Amino acid sequence: MAKKIDNKKTLVLLDVHAIIHRAYHALPEFATSKGEPTGALYGLSTMLLKIISDLKPDYIAACYDLPKPTYRHEAYKDYKAGRAKADDELITQLKKSYDIFRAFNIPVYSKEGFEADDMIGTIVAKNKKNKDLNIVVASGDMDTLQLVDGDKVRVYTLKKGIKDTIIYNEKAVIERYGFGPKLLPDYKGLRGIHQIIL
Repeated sequence: MAKKIDNKKTLVLLDVHAIIHRAYHALPEFATSKGEPTGALYGLSTMLLKIISDLKPDYIAACYDLPKPTYRHEAYKDYKAGRAKADDELITQLKKSYDIFRAFNIPVYSKEGFEADDMIGTIVAKNKKNKDLNIVVASGDMDTLQLVDGDKVRVYTLKKGIKDTIIYNEKAVIERYGFGPKLLPDYKGLRGIHQIIL
């Protein structure tokens, strides 16, 4: 279980699309009596309650991707071109997921032209110098590990399903990859080039 590591306040940033996408593919196809899909919403709610229980955060914010193109699409027209279109059932649940955050009174951040990753990275950069605050990024996207900074900025992610979680600090990133978080963008870039060449 991931707990507070000191007496500082804790801010949890939720990468909603990554979490709900993981839940959608990890859980059976739950549905209401009217046949409306709910599996991803159930998974998101379960993870949110687990985060609150495990981390006992003082602050939580939810960050969303929007369906519009981002500045990355302008820079590179084939950005995410090979990615399959999201299922209609997933899109429906993504739209309804806002209701969960309204019920919990959790603020939501999204902006056309930017991804949730951009907002999370910006919030981390603006707040990691605050000596009275620790930051935990909750995501199913391992790219967020590049934000890890000692124990100050950690990543809470899913190992398997939606209940088996792991928290990465800098030491855990080094144990997994053999190098620190700052080198992850280079590693991912080189690995991507390697896959294209093959």
